Amino acid sequence: MKFELLMTSVTSLNNYEYLDILDRAWSHAELPRPSGGVICDIGCASFWYAAALTAFFKPRELVGVEVEGYRLFKNGHTRIDHAKGYVSQFPNAHFVVADYVSFESPADVITAWFPFLTPTAILAWRLPLSLLAPERLFQRIYHNLNPGGLLVMVNHGESEAALAEELCVAAGLRRMMRLDEPGVLSARRLSPAILSCWSRPQHKP
Repeated sequence: MKFELLMTSVTSLNNYEYLDILDRAWSHAELPRPSGGVICDIGCASFWYAAALTAFFKPRELVGVEVEGYRLFKNGHTRIDHAKGYVSQFPNAHFVVADYVSFESPADVITAWFPFLTPTAILAWRLPLSLLAPERLFQRIYHNLNPGGLLVMVNHGESEAALAEELCVAAGLRRMMRLDEPGVLSARRLSPAILSCWSRPQHKP
């Protein structure tokens, strides 16, 4: 990949990090990589990493969902303005402004990069606490995942990953793999980026 041909050096490096996390996780687990299906990303911000998800999953359709799509930045542009620039490079990619807990959209793979699971995390991003609904979030993930579909989630550190695991199990998801070995491109992070992959069984236990 040559992300630097499409975006700034900082954004390119961040895309390389996300792609590295995915690549190392699948190589470590030796699982078949899902491709060609519908990918939905939760809390995608401006969806600057649509390039990394496209490169790894090669989806038929890629959807990014962000609740604060109309946030105004200092440069006079909104988040949706930035997102349109990133997704315009991929004809199969879309950006949707919505709260995922009430978002209805079947998907073969759902990705969640550092989802908000605690009050501290959501307040750090200057979001209202009313948006914090982790149980409903994972229930919605289960509901939207096609049977046999995968949730690919990345959390900040062991504590957050443990909380996420409890929520996944409670929702009826089954863990397929976990990667907690930090890569070179993630060395700057204060807490390790822990990836886990969860499957929706054909029938809820």
